[in-house]
Amino acid sequence: MATYDFNHIETKWQRYWDENQVFELNGSDRPQYYALEMFPYPSGKIHMGHVRNYCIGDVIARFKTMQGYDVLHPMGWDAFGLPAENAAIQHQIHPDTWTKSNINEMKEQLNRLGLSYDWSREVATCTPDYYRWTQWIFLQFYHKGLAYKKESRVNWCPSCDTVLANEQVVDGQCERCDSAVNKKNLNQWYFKITDYAEKLLEDLDLLKGWPDKVKTMQSNWIGKSTGADIKFPISGTDKVLTVFTTRPDTIFGATYMVLAPEHAIVEELVSGTSYEKGVQDFVHQLQHLSDVERTSAETEKEGRFTGRYCLNPFTGQEIPIYIANYVLADYGTGAIMAVPAHDQRDLDFANKYGISVIPVILPPETEEPYKIDSDAYTGPGTMINSGQYNGMESQEAFDAICQQMEQEGIGKQTISYRLRDWLLSRQRYWGAPIPVVYCDHCGIVPVPEKDLPVTLPLDVAFSGKGKSPLTTSTSFLKTICPTCGEEATRETDTMDTFVDSSWYFLRYTDPQNSEKPFEKSLANQWMPVDQYIGGVEHAILHLLYSRFFIKVMKDIGLLDFDEPFNNLLTQGMVLKDGAKMSKSKGNVVSPAEIIKLYGADTARLFVLFAAPPERDLEWSDQGVEGCYRFLNRIWRLVTEANSDALIHLEKTLETPEDKSLRYKIHYTIAKVTDDVEQRFNFNTAISAVMELVNELYKYKAQNRENINGQLLQEGIETMIQLLAPFAPHMIEELWQLMGHRESVHLAAWPKADKNALVKDEVEIVVQVNGKVKEKLTISSNLSKEETEKLAMGHDKIRQTIEGQQVVRVIVVPGKLVNIVVKPS
Repeated sequence: MATYDFNHIETKWQRYWDENQVFELNGSDRPQYYALEMFPYPSGKIHMGHVRNYCIGDVIARFKTMQGYDVLHPMGWDAFGLPAENAAIQHQIHPDTWTKSNINEMKEQLNRLGLSYDWSREVATCTPDYYRWTQWIFLQFYHKGLAYKKESRVNWCPSCDTVLANEQVVDGQCERCDSAVNKKNLNQWYFKITDYAEKLLEDLDLLKGWPDKVKTMQSNWIGKSTGADIKFPISGTDKVLTVFTTRPDTIFGATYMVLAPEHAIVEELVSGTSYEKGVQDFVHQLQHLSDVERTSAETEKEGRFTGRYCLNPFTGQEIPIYIANYVLADYGTGAIMAVPAHDQRDLDFANKYGISVIPVILPPETEEPYKIDSDAYTGPGTMINSGQYNGMESQEAFDAICQQMEQEGIGKQTISYRLRDWLLSRQRYWGAPIPVVYCDHCGIVPVPEKDLPVTLPLDVAFSGKGKSPLTTSTSFLKTICPTCGEEATRETDTMDTFVDSSWYFLRYTDPQNSEKPFEKSLANQWMPVDQYIGGVEHAILHLLYSRFFIKVMKDIGLLDFDEPFNNLLTQGMVLKDGAKMSKSKGNVVSPAEIIKLYGADTARLFVLFAAPPERDLEWSDQGVEGCYRFLNRIWRLVTEANSDALIHLEKTLETPEDKSLRYKIHYTIAKVTDDVEQRFNFNTAISAVMELVNELYKYKAQNRENINGQLLQEGIETMIQLLAPFAPHMIEELWQLMGHRESVHLAAWPKADKNALVKDEVEIVVQVNGKVKEKLTISSNLSKEETEKLAMGHDKIRQTIEGQQVVRVIVVPGKLVNIVVKPS
C-alpha cells in the first residue's frame, strides 16, 4: 500500500490476534507479570478516560511481554449497580438484558482499540458463577464474626417510599423525584472493617510503589487518633455520657456537652419536658442534610438546649447538654465535650448561644490574663485555669490527666479511628443477594455453601417505589430454613457493588474454577498485582476495601500475601477546554469518532503522548492530527526504504554519519526502555522515537550514494519495535513488511549496545564568563587538561580574552569549558 490505510490494517490485525490467541497465557516457564486496569461499569459507551486508562495498561503489558515475561492482562465488568435498575424502571427492560447488551457493545469498542486482553479470563460480577463466590466470601466473613447486622440511619425518600444510596441524594434531594430526603433507622448489614483499622494503617508503609497522595488519603480516612474516653455523669440520674477526645489536657475548659441529634439518649433526656418539641423540630430539620453538609466548615453551627446538665468530672461544675448539627451519631460516641477556647467549632457555637469560654492552654510567649475572642487556640502551651496542673506543659498534662482518670475510674487513655464499619446493605435488585434467611425459630441463618448461589429471580416488579424489588418476588422471598426445615424468608437486601470489586482480581487468576473462588496456589503465583492502573477517585473506597479483603482472606487461610497491588498508577483526567468532559458542558469527544477519522493507533498515540500518565491531559484536535501525521511519516519511511531496497545494501560501519546514527539508535533504545520501565514517561519515550525517525530520514537523505543498508535496517527495525506497544496495528504491519513472520509483540525488546553509546567525538561549548562564544568538536578521550588547552588555544577564544586576566577555567568533560576573566 502506498498510503497508510488504518481501517484495513487495524481490522486485519485485530482479527489475527483474536484467531491466533496471541494474548492468551500458555503456561510457559518465563517469569510472570500481572498488569491490570480497573474494570469498568458496562454503561454501553467507552469515553476518553477509558481510552487513556486502558492504553496505559496495554503499553505496560505489551512492553513486559516483549521483555520476556508471561503477562496476565485480563478484562471484565463491574456489572452490578443502580444504573441498570434505573434503566429497568425507565425503559421497561430487564437489568440483565440491559447489562449484557452494554457489555457486548463495550467489548467491541475495547477490541477496536487493539488492547491486548486475554478474553478467555473475562469475568462479569453479575453472572451467577461469579456472585456465587461473592456470597461464599460473605459467609466466610460471617463465620469469622466480620459480617453483622445492626440498626443504622439511611437516606429515605418519603415520596418514592424507598431507601436511597448516597449517590442518589443530590443537594439533599432525591435524584428521582426531587423530594427532600430524610434519615430513617433500618437494620443493615455491615462488614467489620474497623477490626483491621490498625493493620490497614500500618501496612501503608509496605506500599512503596503507591503514590504518596493515595497513601495519605487512606491514612486520613482511617484517621487514627490518640486520646481518652471520659465519663460525664448526667445530673439527677445514674447515667453517664462517655465522650472520646484527643485533648484530655483541655478537660478543665469543657463548658458544655454536645450530643448528636440522633443519639439514643436524646429522646429520654427531653421526654415530657418543655424542651421536647423544640428538640424534636430541630432533629426533623436536620434529616434532609447529609453528614458532609452538617460537618462542613462553611455550615453555620446550630443547636438546641435539652434542659439537662452533666457534671465536669474534674471541676465538679454542672455544664449544659446541647444537641447540635456538627456532631454525628456514628462518629466516636456521638457525644463530645465542648471546649470553646480551644476548638473553633465549639467557640462559634458558644459565642452564638452565650456559653462561657474558659482558656486552659496559654500559648507560648503569651502572658496572663489571656482571653479568647473570635479565634480558638488549638496548639500546645502551658496549662492555666486547670487546678493542680497549672504551669505544666500541655503534653505533660495530657499524660498526667489520663493517669488520674484511670486511677479514679472516670476515663482511660485510648485510641480511636475515624474509619467506620462498612455498610454493605442495598435495598435494590441488581446486586449479589445476601445469602441469609430469617426463621422464626432459629433467627438469622446463613445459607449453606452447597446451596449457593442464591440467584436473582426474574419475577420482580420495578416501580422505583417501596421496598427492594426482591420483596415482590414470592418465588424468592419464601424458602425453607436450612436448620429446622420450617418456613423462612430470605434477606431481600443485596450487597454494595464494592464487595464485588474487592476480589475480582483474584478471580482472574482462576476464572473457570467451579469448586472454589480461586485456587490458592494460582492466586499466590500471580498476586499481588504487579501494576494496577486506575483513577485517583478510587483511592479510598475501592482500594481500601480491596486491601481489607486480602487481609481477611490471608487470616482465614485463602492467601499467603498481605496486599493486593504492589504498584499503583493513578492516571489523570482527560480535559477539554480546561474542564472534565461531560455532556452537560458539551465538550465530550467520542473515541469512536476519533477512531473512525484517524484510526485506533492515532487515538492511542495521542493519549499517551500528550501528557505524563499521572497528569491531567488537555484534549487537542491539532495534537491528534499531529500524531496521525507522525504515523504516516513512519509508514512512508519504512515502505520507501523497503521498496528502494536501501535496507539490503551492505557496507561496513565506517563513516562519522554511520557512527552518529548507530549512537542515536542505541541511545533511543536506552531512553525508551528507561522511560517506560522506570517512570511510565510515555510522552518522553514517544518523543525520543520521533527524534530517531528524524535522524533516519536525515541519514537516508544525506547518504544516498554511500548508505549503510544494514545500519538503516537496524534503525528502522529498532524504531518499529520501540513503537510496538504504542501503535500496535501499524507497527505489526510494518514488521511483517520487513520480512518477519512472528508477531512483533512476541519479539524480544531491543537492548542497547553499550559500546555504541561511546562516542569517538563530542561537541563541547566554550564560554567566557558564562556566555557561549564557540562550539568545538573534540575527541571524547581528551583529559581535562587537554580539553582546557584546546579551548584556550582556539583563535576566536584567544581574541576574546586577549588583554584580560584569566581568573580560573572550569572544565566539564564532554560538555563545556567556562573561562572566567576580569580586566587586567
